[in-house]
Amino acid sequence: MGRLASAGDNAAMESWDALLQKNVLDRRRWATRDELHDVMVFWIERTYNRCRRQRALGKLTPVEFELAFTAQNAALAA
Repeated sequence: MGRLASAGDNAAMESWDALLQKNVLDRRRWATRDELHDVMVFWIERTYNRCRRQRALGKLTPVEFELAFTAQNAALAA
């Protein structure tokens, strides 16, 4: 990490905030914080984590990587 308030330090978080803003917060007004919390958790777990590709995982989504890893371990155990 760089110095305090360095632009590179905030880039990843700002990108994440923009995605969350566009896909959840700007969709409509939420009646309660609990409702917003539920929608945010659902979006993160069901949409973002299942769709984003990771360079460290060989350009697979986390779900695809986990399924391939489980299948590989099951084949080795058999």
